[in-house]
Amino acid sequence: MKNNYLYREKKIMTMKTVTEMTGLSERKIRYYETQKLIFRERICSGTRRYSFSDIERLMDIAEKIEDGVLTREIRDDLYKRRKKILIQETKRL
Repeated sequence: MKNNYLYREKKIMTMKTVTEMTGLSERKIRYYETQKLIFRERICSGTRRYSFSDIERLMDIAEKIEDGVLTREIRDDLYKRRKKILIQETKRL
């Protein structure tokens, strides 16, 4: 299970790959970044890198926005989920 997590979280895909996989434009992806809905990494050359989890999140975000959910609501939900996961992980320790 831990290896699956590492595999999904490793940021290895470029913006071009992500746009091809999601069907989203670079502009939309960058907008989601500025709204703190998605968090990419940059390598030394400045190239953005994304993970499989990022792609799943982008697809989820796009679907919610299409359904009329505001980016603020999506961001709030994202932070609540992260907080819940952190609490659960802390309890396990």
